Amino acid sequence: MVKAITHDSYTTELSSGKHLILADEPLSLGGKDTGMEPGQLLCASLASCTNITLRMYINRKEWEVTSIETSVDFKENESGEKALIRQIKFNGSLDEKQLTRLMNIADKCPVHKMLEKGMDIQTEMV
Repeated sequence: MVKAITHDSYTTELSSGKHLILADEPLSLGGKDTGMEPGQLLCASLASCTNITLRMYINRKEWEVTSIETSVDFKENESGEKALIRQIKFNGSLDEKQLTRLMNIADKCPVHKMLEKGMDIQTEMV
């Protein structure tokens, strides 16, 4: 479970267990720029889940990969709708067959699946 607490500014404390991060809006939108914007946190979730999923697979296969770099950003498509663009770079010794397999594995990360499929969001007042 993640808990979000916001007081009198846009700065929001996000906590899960013993972990804490900040979310905020940039100065240009009235925030204090003390943390990532909510959309950036969504991109971070996809990027980190992608890397973890890939690393698990790479470790299981014992392939030589020193690092995985994933960048995720929003981009508008031809219809003016926002799309997530994910770029992945592997540092290591991989052939074309391995690279193709890893790109397929990237789509199997749980966050990718949730975003692609969509999900019901239920809101309750407590």
